[in-house]
Amino acid sequence: MLLDHFKSLLQDPPPGMAFEISEAGIAAARIGAKAELEFQPLKSGTLSVSPLKENVLDPGELTAAVRALAGTQTGRKRKDVTLILPDFSVRMAVLDFDNFPSDAKEQAALVRFRLKRSVPFDVESAALSYWPQAAGHKRVEVVVVVTPLEIVARYEAPFRAAGMLPGLVTTSSLAALELAPDVGLNVLAKLTGNVLTLVVRQKGTLRLVRCLELPSPELEDIAAVLLPTFVYMEDNLGGRAERLILCGMGARMSEAELRFREELGVEVEPLRSPLGTCGENNAGLLGYLRSIAKNN
Repeated sequence: MLLDHFKSLLQDPPPGMAFEISEAGIAAARIGAKAELEFQPLKSGTLSVSPLKENVLDPGELTAAVRALAGTQTGRKRKDVTLILPDFSVRMAVLDFDNFPSDAKEQAALVRFRLKRSVPFDVESAALSYWPQAAGHKRVEVVVVVTPLEIVARYEAPFRAAGMLPGLVTTSSLAALELAPDVGLNVLAKLTGNVLTLVVRQKGTLRLVRCLELPSPELEDIAAVLLPTFVYMEDNLGGRAERLILCGMGARMSEAELRFREELGVEVEPLRSPLGTCGENNAGLLGYLRSIAKNN
């Protein structure tokens, strides 16, 4: 399921490998006493990430990259793997319910009903996952991830063809949250290419998720999204943000920290992992590895 990420990892031993897919390539980790990290670049045009159309434009190139990374994994008895998809390949949202049923079928039906007017594809046949969060006074805020089933199937296909089972499928920013503070009111801003994902978390509860394609990856275009988001948070979430965590800024990280600290009046810091630098193509993988290191 798309959203069964670090919250559901705690009960089972980790799989043999984990993969994060982006247009630039596939980041992979062999999971053992010490994670072994690799990156296999993809030719330009192999993927075109979108929640509305076919993502895998060159299945042969993607399959070759998966097999190059898998190595002896295909011959091992344990074949379960974790698959981390690009944020922009799905639609993510936080839905607010005054009452939320306890029955799983009723929950799914209600979530699909709420999504019908906000997503431009058939939600009844889409891949859907959701995570209820208690919001007080019987209110429930539900984190939802939905995408056409074909998109997930095409991403999974080369792994299945190589004898691997994607038992856990999640998205990059949701997995990367494991590296971000879960106290106070914080914002994770992750840039991948021209796609900016904002995840707002208040005392460990996800309150807002935005994922949109920018005109360009320049700081001006990022600021044009951050500023109204911070105003919205102050007006609707009962306070000012305490911290902005940045990911994917590359060589502009220091410039971005300084600019957004001055413009937004908050503490700004890069997303960090003890295993290496968090970039636009591996932050989800590093977050996932952090979660299994803490909980297994």
